[in-house]
Amino acid sequence: MAEWNAYYQNEEEDLDGEEGEESGVDYKTTGRDSLVFLVDASKEMFIKEESGELTPFDMTMQCVRSVYTSKIISSDKDLVALVFYGTEQSKNPRNSFKHVYVYHDLDTPGAGRVQDVDGLRGEDGAKVAAKTMGSGKTNLGEALWCCSNLYSDIKLRLSHKRLMIFTCRDSPHEGDSERDRQARTKAGDLKETGVVIDLMHLMKPGGFDVSIFFCDVVSPPEDDAELGLQMEPCVKLEDLKKRVRAKEMKKRSIARLNLCLGEGMNVAVGVYITALQARKPNPIKLFKDNNEPVRTKTRLYHTQTGSLLLPSDTKRAQVYASKQIVMEKDEVDVIKKFSDPGLELIGFKPMERLKLHHHLRSPVFIYPEEEMVTGSACMFTALLKRCSERNVFALCKYTRIRNSPPRFLALVPQREELDEGQAQIAAPGFHGIFLPYADDIRTLDTPQLPTASDSQVDKMKEIVQKLRFKYRCDAFENPVLQKHFRNLEALALDLMAPEEIEDHTMPKIEMMDERLGSLAQEFKDLVYPADYNPEGKTANKRKPAGGAEKKPKVDISEDELRGHVQKNTLHKLTVPILKDACKQFGVKVTGTKKQELIDALTRYFQKTV
Repeated sequence: MAEWNAYYQNEEEDLDGEEGEESGVDYKTTGRDSLVFLVDASKEMFIKEESGELTPFDMTMQCVRSVYTSKIISSDKDLVALVFYGTEQSKNPRNSFKHVYVYHDLDTPGAGRVQDVDGLRGEDGAKVAAKTMGSGKTNLGEALWCCSNLYSDIKLRLSHKRLMIFTCRDSPHEGDSERDRQARTKAGDLKETGVVIDLMHLMKPGGFDVSIFFCDVVSPPEDDAELGLQMEPCVKLEDLKKRVRAKEMKKRSIARLNLCLGEGMNVAVGVYITALQARKPNPIKLFKDNNEPVRTKTRLYHTQTGSLLLPSDTKRAQVYASKQIVMEKDEVDVIKKFSDPGLELIGFKPMERLKLHHHLRSPVFIYPEEEMVTGSACMFTALLKRCSERNVFALCKYTRIRNSPPRFLALVPQREELDEGQAQIAAPGFHGIFLPYADDIRTLDTPQLPTASDSQVDKMKEIVQKLRFKYRCDAFENPVLQKHFRNLEALALDLMAPEEIEDHTMPKIEMMDERLGSLAQEFKDLVYPADYNPEGKTANKRKPAGGAEKKPKVDISEDELRGHVQKNTLHKLTVPILKDACKQFGVKVTGTKKQELIDALTRYFQKTV
């Protein structure tokens, strides 16, 4: 009979705990993201601009490498492919398409693929690309057709399909209307199958005009929050990486639930993560012979007969009031279930009732899902508008999955915000604030500390005002995580040393001293007394260099030493006494061990007999 804790979690369910239950995404239900890089390999891509340090092809390869490495770290289950068009050589399934070179099939990224892309970077990479693929005629329609076949050959469930075209030519077919028509037709077929086509155009002499051809190929924005087709081409590598990052990450909900507003009134909503702490990935045990992941299986055997026990043969037990309560597995599952997954409206409260100390963890964002229940967006918008006008929040009971404990959420309304360019900077929806239970709130006895004077407070305000800066969360990376992933990258790619990282969390002392000037000394004069010396505290007395405390010198007479030699009892003396005796009588010692000191004194007194 097993204890309750040994079987509290069902084998078929994945619960990471209260803090980590929103940390991952179930790919079995939502599917995987897929991304295909379709790169122009024409001669124009290898021409370096006078003002630029990189060729368009080299910028593209560095951007592809950046996406590969980020996928390996953040979402290694997603699928990525690299296809070149406008090549002289052809390499694709069954070689059905000319001038199309499939460099990487649609598969999960790995260290080998990163090394392949590294081989195409720089001047040496351009030579490798010219030797391997070359530059030939361009037929974008056949390249899109080839990418369509890559998607159709995948048997896995794909939640999002995206294709990015990298080129510096605004007229790839040089005015050939027939090939332009074929490319537009194939692009339309891809968009009908759910593939989103984006254009990452690079700078070329004379400018890049997207209206000539690519405006009919690129997909429109999926929602108001997504950037549409950018008219200006990318000139710098950072601009290209920023544009790719904005496109390649798909917003993925961690749950799709019903928001019950009353009897028979359900609104479908999606739950999204707004902030998540980055952690090191869990270690994976590998088999020492082939480095394959080790899979563990648990089997229960009868202690007396040794026979294999089936799940139906086991029971669960919980000791309560010195009694063992025995339950079946089905009974335990029923006890764990509080309510069905979903959000249930309890009531409304004024915003001033929500305090800062009620914030327990990072909140979630609630957004309507029109695809699940028609009319959800309209009802959700009306609720959001009304809560915002009345300055109230909605109190709800939140159950994410079937056997998770319920939590209380405060749904704080957020109206849509647009910048000067009418781009969305804040999406309309509710922020779900996790509220504490009564047992989570404690009354603390605050210590009685001296109160600062008004002059001290004013001086500190001046210091804080001088040291203020505009904080951006994306400007500070976790140095521990960055070092960890750099070490893994160096190990996987066989690098001599990991890439150096810059710790942006360290304070800039020189800049702070320059801004403060004499304010820091003025604050010290106000707070500390004149004779205060923070470095003048009494420290523990250091031990001598040898590690042992220096003891007073012990004098021993020659007759006493001679007696110890004759009786062979020198070993009863301590090492410091033996050392002092050797110094006193001028005995040369080859070492500092006790036996070496005894041998030296013995030889000395035997000679003087």
